[in-house]
Amino acid sequence: QLRLVESGAGLVQPGGSLRLSCEASGFDLDYFSIGWFRQGPGKEREGVSCISGSDGSTMLADSVKGRFTISRDNAKNTVYLQMNSLKPEDTAIYYCAASSALYYCSVYARNEYPYWGSGTPVTVSS
Repeated sequence: QLRLVESGAGLVQPGGSLRLSCEASGFDLDYFSIGWFRQGPGKEREGVSCISGSDGSTMLADSVKGRFTISRDNAKNTVYLQMNSLKPEDTAIYYCAASSALYYCSVYARNEYPYWGSGTPVTVSS
């Protein structure tokens, strides 16, 4: 059974850092694109970053470029989202999602990700 579990929730001050993890089970990361999405209070769910299963290529939303980095450890079947220079507007529930349909991942193709974790909360506040 395909499963995604996020971890790394936390409360952090502006300018701080957090690393989120998305542990996958029941499938091989080599054949799936993994995306990180977030939903802030009163906001639509938006794509943050993703990594392609095909070649490891990555994509970042403009709002997080230069601050967030996505990576994966195939041996651990885990994808990470390193978040630096956090801002209050980064406050959200962060979800990881998996897609076997996307050869190259996209943060703008939310509907192409049928498998989702339950989310992990991130709060950026002083």
